[in-house]
Amino acid sequence: MQNPTLFQFFHWYYPDGGQLWPEVAEKAAWLAQTGITAVWLPPAYKGDSGGYSVGYDTYDLFDLGEFEQKGSRATKYGDKEGLLAAIDALKSNGLGVILDVVLNHKMGADEKERVQVNRVNIDNREEISDDIIEADAWTRFIFAARNGQYSKFIWDYHCFSGVDHIENPDEQGIFKIVNDYTGGGWNDQVDDEFGNYDYLMGANVDFRNNAVSEELKYWARWLLEQTGCTGFRLDAVKHIPAWFYKDWIDHVQNEAEDPIYIVAEYWSHDVPTLQNYIEQVEGKTMLFDAPLQLNFHHASKQGADYNLSQIFDNTLVAADPAHAVTLVANHDTQPLQSLEAPIEPWFKPLAYALILLREQGVPIVFYPDLCGANYEDEGDDGNSYTIDMPVIPGLETLIKARQTHAWGVQTDYFDHPNCLAFSRSGTAEHPGCVVVMSNSEAGEKAIELGDNFGHKKWHDLLGNREEIIETDEKGSAVFFCAGGSVSVWVLTE
Repeated sequence: MQNPTLFQFFHWYYPDGGQLWPEVAEKAAWLAQTGITAVWLPPAYKGDSGGYSVGYDTYDLFDLGEFEQKGSRATKYGDKEGLLAAIDALKSNGLGVILDVVLNHKMGADEKERVQVNRVNIDNREEISDDIIEADAWTRFIFAARNGQYSKFIWDYHCFSGVDHIENPDEQGIFKIVNDYTGGGWNDQVDDEFGNYDYLMGANVDFRNNAVSEELKYWARWLLEQTGCTGFRLDAVKHIPAWFYKDWIDHVQNEAEDPIYIVAEYWSHDVPTLQNYIEQVEGKTMLFDAPLQLNFHHASKQGADYNLSQIFDNTLVAADPAHAVTLVANHDTQPLQSLEAPIEPWFKPLAYALILLREQGVPIVFYPDLCGANYEDEGDDGNSYTIDMPVIPGLETLIKARQTHAWGVQTDYFDHPNCLAFSRSGTAEHPGCVVVMSNSEAGEKAIELGDNFGHKKWHDLLGNREEIIETDEKGSAVFFCAGGSVSVWVLTE
């Protein structure tokens, strides 16, 4: 038995040129040995920007790097053969495979169509003008290079509820497509930001069209058959009606031979909003804990001024641990990205200890934190920046410690604003641990572990403290950590 531990095997600026799938295959055995149990791969299908696409500008869901479309056969990450080899390597090493699902929109249409649209107030999407405009819109997807292989479905304007660009007349904005198939207005059961957050970008998929929803169910069956993946990560679900994903997930689980692991991205820092979504889909998916990630961001920026004892306040993992995937960073929060909320390097070991060694939630590790990354991009201010994301010291040890020491009853010592601790009692098969951390000067905690731990010696697995600590006959001792640091105390053999 292992503690579930996920790994996001990419970041926004991962290099082009088909390097990722070979790297996945190469690192599969190491990840398994380190303690990772499942790997989240980026969108594997062809995006509008072809071989340069990170994958979130969905063009053809059925092109996994197999057809010469959008200027390349392979995707940014490699061709279909490389993808399947990477998946095989992961599964051969006992790792689950989570594929990214981006169904909210399509981009890069092959042909224009003459449509009728209404202008929409960008700041309040519920304000839809009554005036009807005749215009051209890029809404027809025929996938000529694929020529009907795998699916003969042609996407046209009946499949979409809105676009952000029209021609003849030429305008940018948000435009509601007049659609006899699905009626007026936007989808319900979406986030209420901007009045209704159904529309996000590109040609906005309308899930009320039964032909569309059935095609997307068929695609899920096809993807399972083609790849043998064991899970899905659902992108941007706050913009997609919850009733669609509830139905889609039911279909996927019924069709799959084994239960499929599903985690969704609903990026909101409001816990009741996240809980409402979980209720709408009847608990059929886990969610990333965006509120906890924001707490980590603030804690890393504020240093000793942040009250560490409140680090789990107003988080999903505190309110509903069974549905929380806890994270320190991802491709959207990394520097220069849309949801930028980076964690300062000094705090990352503390944050990872808080998600990897605790009982609640399923943690996910971000590629740059384990493997490193550097890149250049332009900021919102127009200036160019060089970003270096170094490997986080001790992270590999913390992942291993999740499997070897993060077991048994958890006892919290969250009684000081700058120094907190928790202990895991261990089991018959696995020893426990004591975790102490400080966001200020060196810290200490008096910990009572019980008679079973009487006269035991402990050392810091991370090597941040050099002393050996010995408990008294009742299993009590004072455990230490360095300033702005974390120590994981384990039994010395």
